[in-house]
Amino acid sequence: MNRMKKPLILAAATTALLCADLAPQVPLGVGFVREAQALIGLPFTPFSIAGVARRTTRRVVYADTAVAATAAATSAAAASSAAAAQQAQHQAQQAPPPPPAGAPAVGTVVTSLPHGCVPTPIKGVQYYNCGPGVFYRTAFQGNNLVYVSAQP
Repeated sequence: MNRMKKPLILAAATTALLCADLAPQVPLGVGFVREAQALIGLPFTPFSIAGVARRTTRRVVYADTAVAATAAATSAAAASSAAAAQQAQHQAQQAPPPPPAGAPAVGTVVTSLPHGCVPTPIKGVQYYNCGPGVFYRTAFQGNNLVYVSAQP
């Protein structure tokens, strides 16, 4: 008899619960599930599909933007260091040889250039190359144009 008692009690309890929950309007306020108050599906509800999609899209965009910014900064740094290395190599190739023993001292002022001087830009400054290791730059002494011996 005990074996039959448990399933009968379980069936009766399940039937009572289903009937209480399925009743359209429970008289006396007896019921286990109340009417849902949340409007799922509006964009600003926390668990709505639209809200989840909006937040996921925003997170993906922020993450992609951060990755792109990091990649751009890295490539810009690499390009600038490569450009600096190339410029240093270019300047090293343009570096003039040391002045010969018979060259004028640096800072010597002359009013005219010796014969055969060639204009040569070095590091963005206009020099006149007047032989191996002899360079002059233009300058003013008062109102007069003069040339000063220089070492670029």
